[in-house]
Amino acid sequence: MDLFNYTYNLVRQIPHGRVSTYGAVAKALGDSIAARAVGRMMNQNPDPDNMPCFKIVYSDGKLGGFDLGIDDKIRRLNEDNVKVSDGSIVNFKDVFFDEFKTEYPLRTLLNEQLKLRKQIKLEDQFEEIVTVAGVDVAYPENEFEECCGACVVFDYKTKEIIEEKTVFKKINFPYISTYLSFREYPIIENVVKNLKNTPSILMVDGNGILHPRGIGIASYAGVLLDIPSIGIAKKLLKGNVDGTDIILDGKKVGYAFRASNKIKKPIYVSPGNNISFETTLKVVKHFSKFKIPEPVRQAHIVATSNIK
Repeated sequence: MDLFNYTYNLVRQIPHGRVSTYGAVAKALGDSIAARAVGRMMNQNPDPDNMPCFKIVYSDGKLGGFDLGIDDKIRRLNEDNVKVSDGSIVNFKDVFFDEFKTEYPLRTLLNEQLKLRKQIKLEDQFEEIVTVAGVDVAYPENEFEECCGACVVFDYKTKEIIEEKTVFKKINFPYISTYLSFREYPIIENVVKNLKNTPSILMVDGNGILHPRGIGIASYAGVLLDIPSIGIAKKLLKGNVDGTDIILDGKKVGYAFRASNKIKKPIYVSPGNNISFETTLKVVKHFSKFKIPEPVRQAHIVATSNIK
């Protein structure tokens, strides 16, 4: 879905003489965790004359930022009959608006994750590993320009690159923690389906089952593409490290992995779909000579090199 335009249309609902907050808009989207994303969307608003992002302020009534400058934000607020004093909205509680008409789209997407999670299998659904593909997505500073999705396919035995593909696409979904699948999956699907042959295993820059809802981007893509998948994350989204295992809600969900003792910070590896814990770790070790396994590392290099 186009969450940018959905958010902008919410902001257009704010009446004359009223303001709202980043948090209130996030709640209208369906999850307060989206407040930071709302801030970024306001900052990147391509049409401030017709989409009144200047009406969005902090929850304490302070003005927050504005891409055209704080003086211009104050001017626009004054023209809208909203008074400002010492960097804050006057009588903030009286002019605060949160009565948005909304379908809470993030709630719908969360339910989609929970539904797909039931399809995840943590068993090897293949007889032989022939190829392993790494996929990554790189973004420009301006999110309204095209991003690049890259997929690099390796022969499993020789560890040689046998295919590379890139796709370019404008995104319509901001980064929101735990909702990465809805930002990146359309790009991943496009680039993987353009490969000559379906890889035996897909290695994704993101989490598998190591996720608050048990279905990160690697699991989400693995289920929808019906490809065994592995998640490779640089940060621990949730869970505790016990030795090399990662435990979440009393269950093992992945590994804290270092390719060598020289590497200080681990990566966080988890099965995505149709693959076991044991095979997940085996494949990651097989392709690890640097911190990031080669399929994902090379996909990252290709994707970022194509962003201006």
